[in-house]
Amino acid sequence: MTTMTIAPAITGGHDPAYYAGRADAYDEHTAGADVATLTVRLSYLIDGHPDVQYAAGYAARVWEIDREQRDTTASQLEVAHNLKADAR
Repeated sequence: MTTMTIAPAITGGHDPAYYAGRADAYDEHTAGADVATLTVRLSYLIDGHPDVQYAAGYAARVWEIDREQRDTTASQLEVAHNLKADAR
């Protein structure tokens, strides 16, 4: 006889709408929307979406995308700087 283990479908204690917002921001970015476009969409969500948790999840993912891009840019600049310094 086996015993079924109940595992929560949601981690972190957030509302499912929070994860739906994160997923939508991820999907839109993957489809080609840049951070500026996502930020404009976020401002519309903040003003008019009936579910605050959805907007919070969308915002969290947009901010993560922005940080990821800034970190990538900083890393690439550092590598380029080091390559230029080594070439001297």
